[in-house]
Amino acid sequence: MPPDRHLRMPHVEAGMTVGLFGGSFNPPHEAHLLIAETALTRLALDRLWWMVTPGNPLKQRSEASLGERVDRSLALTRHPRMDVTALEASHGVRYTADTIALVRARNPGVFFVWIMGADSLADFHRWQRWREIAATVPIAVLDRPGASMAAMNSVAARSLSAQRVDEADAAGLARMRPPAWTFIHGPRSPLSSTRLRGG
Repeated sequence: MPPDRHLRMPHVEAGMTVGLFGGSFNPPHEAHLLIAETALTRLALDRLWWMVTPGNPLKQRSEASLGERVDRSLALTRHPRMDVTALEASHGVRYTADTIALVRARNPGVFFVWIMGADSLADFHRWQRWREIAATVPIAVLDRPGASMAAMNSVAARSLSAQRVDEADAAGLARMRPPAWTFIHGPRSPLSSTRLRGG
């Protein structure tokens, strides 16, 4: 397990805007970092929580330990406004809907926005209680190579089409009443964890 300091929920103050960027990060790579940095800038966030999950319920069991993935994430990020945390492991939550409920309950007055790559939007309708997630926090979708078409034609994108916010208004997304989401175009990296694992 990672050290206790990385199992705790990062400290934030009421009124802050905070991006929640979750993933198995097996391994973390430059494409993840590019999404995180783009989100920080385009969404005008005060902080971004890089949340290393115990394991993705939709993917095969991770080969690298949680501690290893946290260490690699820390080595990669090194950004003054990014916090690497494995809070889900210490709080016994596995699903995104439960994670969001937990962080909102513990941080009243903080404006959270969920951050995902376009490849995740394509599968979003398979997430447990995905409609609840969309109704609870605004969502920012960051473009990924080869994923744009599938993402924009996905079940979730079509279902939430009326709640899509223009990319030009992304800086205000975190404070918008959900459901609200935007698709952010920008620099893209072709890297993927699956390819880096050789699987």
